Amino acid sequence: MAHYFSEDPATTSRPGSVDLVLPDLHLRLETDRGVFSPERVDLGTRVLLESVPPPPQHGDLLDLGCGYGPIALTMATRAPEATVWAVDVNHRSVELTARNAQAARLYKVRSVHVDEMPPDITFQAIWSNPAIRIGKAALHDMLTRWLTRLAPDGVAHLVVQKHLGSDSLQRWLGEQGWQASREASRAAYRILKVHR
Repeated sequence: MAHYFSEDPATTSRPGSVDLVLPDLHLRLETDRGVFSPERVDLGTRVLLESVPPPPQHGDLLDLGCGYGPIALTMATRAPEATVWAVDVNHRSVELTARNAQAARLYKVRSVHVDEMPPDITFQAIWSNPAIRIGKAALHDMLTRWLTRLAPDGVAHLVVQKHLGSDSLQRWLGEQGWQASREASRAAYRILKVHR
């Protein structure tokens, strides 16, 4: 079975587009089958983008699990001097994000496969609608891998549906030594703020 978190989705390509409309931006994004939420910008992503404070204006920022790029492109629009890294395991997603960034003239977006991310970079901010459906162990491994790359003063914001385990994830993050608090709650989604 093909999943959006597969490296190379077996799903036949069927290109489409969606509009990302927020108070401060309007982007038309190219999408395709085999990536996360190709028919519309996911509600969790929208809640995240409408709830988080502005990203740091300088340094390196991360969109973890970029899909076709709505989070990365929003970060880049709101912080034009920062470098935004958009990472995903899905090659189709990485390519779509790169094309969408180019079309939007957001040239400081770097769209890369997770295994191609330079190892020495730390992040001032991480924004993510993490792939909860990969399973708890894989999710914990993924978050451990990337949260440890937060800069000392860096902050991550994660959006997680309440019924998909946001409260237990918050507890787990605390048990791992992270400061994890609920920053916002809307439409059954929680925004978790995570820092050292």
